[in-house]
Amino acid sequence: MTRTAFASTYAPRRCGIATFTNDLATAVGDREIVALNPPDETRSYPPEVRHRVRRDVLTDYLIAAKGLNVGSAGVVSIQHEYGIWGGLDGEYVLDFVRALAKPAVTTLHTVLRNPSAHQRQVLTGLIRASAATVVMSRSAADLLASAYRVDPRHLDVIPHGVPELPLVNADSIKPQLGIQGGPVILSFGLLGPGKGFESVIEAMPAVLSAIPAARYVVLGATHPDLLRSQGEAYRSGLQARAADLGVADHVKFVDRFVGKAELGAWLTAADIFVTPYPNLQQICSGTLAYAMSAGRAVVSTPYVYATEMLSHGRGTLVEPGSPDALARAFIDLLCNQEQRLTIGRLAYMYTRSMVWPQVGAQYRRLFARVSPSQVVAAEVASVGAVRV
Repeated sequence: MTRTAFASTYAPRRCGIATFTNDLATAVGDREIVALNPPDETRSYPPEVRHRVRRDVLTDYLIAAKGLNVGSAGVVSIQHEYGIWGGLDGEYVLDFVRALAKPAVTTLHTVLRNPSAHQRQVLTGLIRASAATVVMSRSAADLLASAYRVDPRHLDVIPHGVPELPLVNADSIKPQLGIQGGPVILSFGLLGPGKGFESVIEAMPAVLSAIPAARYVVLGATHPDLLRSQGEAYRSGLQARAADLGVADHVKFVDRFVGKAELGAWLTAADIFVTPYPNLQQICSGTLAYAMSAGRAVVSTPYVYATEMLSHGRGTLVEPGSPDALARAFIDLLCNQEQRLTIGRLAYMYTRSMVWPQVGAQYRRLFARVSPSQVVAAEVASVGAVRV
């Protein structure tokens, strides 16, 4: 097995990429971590974190690269999203990867359709400097080929990993969470503007007129960066909007960062999962993938990733920013149990190839393919075959 060093934000930091990296590193096996720290933040990390990099300190990246060069890791897995790396548009990632003497495999969490010139330069430079590049959807690969002129042969499509959850009746789980007595519509993730939760709250009066026992649960803590700059103003605004619409008793906020076991319980207790994101260029959503892995019927705006994942009857797409469209979709699904369960089963079956053990195996094969020891072994075998 090729030992892998993962460069990323990392648990216990509360961020989607940190959670992804923790899950991926665990699934891959033999690993060490280069943890990217936001400014002015110190925390305790688990023992696999061997290097810490202050996001905005360039010399930290070079020191970490030097340490990896003399260490036992054969491959460096870089998780890329512009905001987690230092410098303009995260350009310090280029200094880091160019200082490495080990092959780098980059996983792209964001591919912008209309990047600035500098954002394009950072991304294409990172792809050129990497031994391989991973995207999590075919749509992302197509966008890189068409808009960035990246050779598709240099891209590997490996799906976002998901937990192995049982396919169960939602009503059997609700009592554990104190939400029995009616259908549940769920969203989860770090709370912040740009996720469209307002539209769901504004859809609730129409939903309740048809299904009085329905409720909407928003699961997740406020994003730490937003909490640092604005406190809980955004959450308070959502709560105030629910009160103004007279639906406060049917909108529940669970204000905490939940662990894997509790998240699994909430997902399996939901009747409908909704991602009402207004940004239609989003190329990946771990929350959507997780909900599908629980066999939930998903309602979503047609952002790029949702359009691909929910095709062929695996979910319901609605126009963005339309509470009326959301309400119609919720009412239709909640009044038609057979349709709702069929959609959930299709989603569940589709995600069986996305469970973390299988995704980890795909990454291990990729890491082995680019590691120097495997390349040398292949060359030796080839020479031996010619001599025979």
